[in-house]
Amino acid sequence: MKTSVIIATHNRPDSLRSLLASLAPEVAAGSREIIIAENGTLAPTQLAIEGIPLKHLHEPRAGKCRIQNRAIAEASGEILVFLDDDLVVAPGYIEAVEQFFDTHREFAAMKGRILPAEDPEKKVGLMSPYLDLPIADHGEEVVEVRGVLGANMAFRTETIKQVGPFDERLGPGAGGHEEETEMSQRLRRAGFRIGYAPKALVYHDVDPSRANRERFIRIARERGRCRMLHEKHSALDVITKNAIAMARLRIAQLTRADLARIAREERRLAVARGMFDGLGG
Repeated sequence: MKTSVIIATHNRPDSLRSLLASLAPEVAAGSREIIIAENGTLAPTQLAIEGIPLKHLHEPRAGKCRIQNRAIAEASGEILVFLDDDLVVAPGYIEAVEQFFDTHREFAAMKGRILPAEDPEKKVGLMSPYLDLPIADHGEEVVEVRGVLGANMAFRTETIKQVGPFDERLGPGAGGHEEETEMSQRLRRAGFRIGYAPKALVYHDVDPSRANRERFIRIARERGRCRMLHEKHSALDVITKNAIAMARLRIAQLTRADLARIAREERRLAVARGMFDGLGG
């Protein structure tokens, strides 16, 4: 079983080098390959990582899904692993991915485990509820899940060939988000199953600048607009979602709920408003 690790990156050279260093002990010529999928920069990042064979793809136009799809076309592995550039992998990560697919033939895709590299509350303090990190922790056992998460996910190559590549209207550099959600929905409609792999563990960087209420709400609203690109929702459905979300937030405020609850309801309302934004096409 050959594995291709595809790392989408945009203007994070230091983080990218840290990720590559964490992968280095498992990279063996011929059995595993690493593909750097860089987009939205004028020139490729200079990477000189001793002992790590790399295939470096560069696309000056922004678009994570565009460069990922190009990497898919050039990958030679039976398993396609996708990692973001602001994390590091735990020891034995690639082996855990391969073991998951070898042991669990019923699953066509994998949602890996994502934990914060540091305690978010200690790192950012009271604003931690507004820290929008892609954390995925369903415990210690392999279980079936509804979807993958873009920061740490993998697919059987034959599955991607059947359902098609990522929707390039979505994701960073395009609509902004929801590319993994749309892919997960497509997989399930095609009858494929998705499993959670607890041993395929990565640690995500905790960036204090992300603990920002304005940014948190903006991203949630963008997610709502992206949802309207790949899902069908009637005007009545969207208006109803907005009304319910406004009521939930007001109740939370009136009952003086804690900040974590308030943040969740603010996000719900922002997503609903983004869906309303998307009604016009």
